[in-house]
Amino acid sequence: MGTKTDGEDIYIAWENIKENIKTSAKKSIGLQELKQHKEWFDEECLDLLDQRKQSKMQWVQDTSQNKVDNVNSVRSEASRHFRNKKKECLKDKIVEHETNRKIETIRGFYRGISDLKKGYWPRINIVKEEKGDLVADCHSILGR
Repeated sequence: MGTKTDGEDIYIAWENIKENIKTSAKKSIGLQELKQHKEWFDEECLDLLDQRKQSKMQWVQDTSQNKVDNVNSVRSEASRHFRNKKKECLKDKIVEHETNRKIETIRGFYRGISDLKKGYWPRINIVKEEKGDLVADCHSILGR
């Protein structure tokens, strides 16, 4: 029978502490879902996205001309719908900023203008491993 070294005892103690912290955080805070940055993306867009994926899968399984035409029509319909939704959302934002300017909430007006100019920048999650390698996979990052 082998005896546990101090390093193994510390590792086991740290794993217990880590699990306790995770379970207490889940109970008190709950799991937080990621923010959706595309305000225009709704259920209808999600349905069109699923249709597009299904048509691509059917085309991969059967490469007949009929399937190619179907993929192209579904893809163009989805793209057109997404483009129109983005335009509507942008128009609504512009109207909102214009009303902020008219009712003299200048701070909100300039904040909205700078948000429109800068756009959305996604957060990049990269972590270094013990070896020095960069890890970008979410599961590996959580494991780290």
